[in-house]
Amino acid sequence: MYKSIKYWRQYRAYKNLPRRDRRIIIYSESGQDWHHFDPIVDHLTGPLGETVCYLTSDLTDPGLVQGNPNLSAYCIGRGLIRTMCFQWLDADVMMMTVIDLGNLQLRRSINPVYYAFMFHSLISAHMADHADSYDHYDAILCAGPHQAREIRRREELHELAPKQLVEHGYHRLEQLIGERRDPPAPSNDGDIHVLLAPSWGEQTILNLFGVELTGILLDAGFKVTLRPHYQTRWQTPKIIDQIVDKYKDRPGFRLVEQMGESDSLFDSHVMITEWSGAGMDYGMGLEKPVLFIDVPPKARNDSWQEIGIEPFESLVRDRIGAILAVDELERAPDAIRRLLSDPDAFRANVRKLREESVFNLGSSSAAAAEAIVAMARESGARQFAANVTN
Repeated sequence: MYKSIKYWRQYRAYKNLPRRDRRIIIYSESGQDWHHFDPIVDHLTGPLGETVCYLTSDLTDPGLVQGNPNLSAYCIGRGLIRTMCFQWLDADVMMMTVIDLGNLQLRRSINPVYYAFMFHSLISAHMADHADSYDHYDAILCAGPHQAREIRRREELHELAPKQLVEHGYHRLEQLIGERRDPPAPSNDGDIHVLLAPSWGEQTILNLFGVELTGILLDAGFKVTLRPHYQTRWQTPKIIDQIVDKYKDRPGFRLVEQMGESDSLFDSHVMITEWSGAGMDYGMGLEKPVLFIDVPPKARNDSWQEIGIEPFESLVRDRIGAILAVDELERAPDAIRRLLSDPDAFRANVRKLREESVFNLGSSSAAAAEAIVAMARESGARQFAANVTN
């Protein structure tokens, strides 16, 4: 009850904002996404001189406590208040990373708001999510050209109105490149640090064989940091607890559950994942190899093949690492040793891939902020013209 009252008060405070201070709204479903929004907000409220309204469903969202005079932030929860907020939203543009706008409980406003989706991963647009996950957005901020090709292809096949596609980029990759520090080269197995960072869901590493794989790595003498996706803690927390309970007293085992945390990325030599976008961040940002366990692809779109484009997360696996069959888990230590054998050649290949695959390396936040301001101005002008006509 206390939280509901708090959300209602926050919603009322948001509604009392002058309309000019909520022209640009950013919505965050989880505080884990703040590190994606932070640099864009900084550019909007700094060099571009805009005011931004930030709505979140997470009381622990860092965006609520920024102390930025040009940022107004409110927590509206996940229930009825959020549904109402979306239904009656009055803004020029709303940007978010939530898929399936208009398909589930989050609907477009009765007001003429311009909706922009921002990719916060390099994964493709047509396999991991539903076929129509992006159909109800007006604009898509793309991390790389593959996402733009996939969205355009779906529009052509299904005769959808073309969306505005923005060549955005991917700040998280830039952050990793800029902050990267390499761990000492391992001289023996005891020096090798493995980061186990799978995606979430029933058909992923932790749920299928997390206990077994963690044991194989520790028995090989490797250090192991388990970094589960935050959705795993929400959906299947028992599997995390099971692994921790079994190995918490083993030397070299560690658990990390903060998605914005970077030390485990920097201090490790190799990542193990399956279809997680974190593998692409790691390989292309830190220029370190990834061992992909070949579980079935994480596909919520049963018709993804109709696009006729191989998903990016499949295409790059053998360019940023190696693929290991599920029935060969005991070979994981040998595969890791091979991946670490020629770091210079690996880095050269990754740099080439990165240049080909990601927009605006080094300036993605400015590109996103400028695109959002342009959308807000155009949307505001259309709304003004409509009001004058009426």
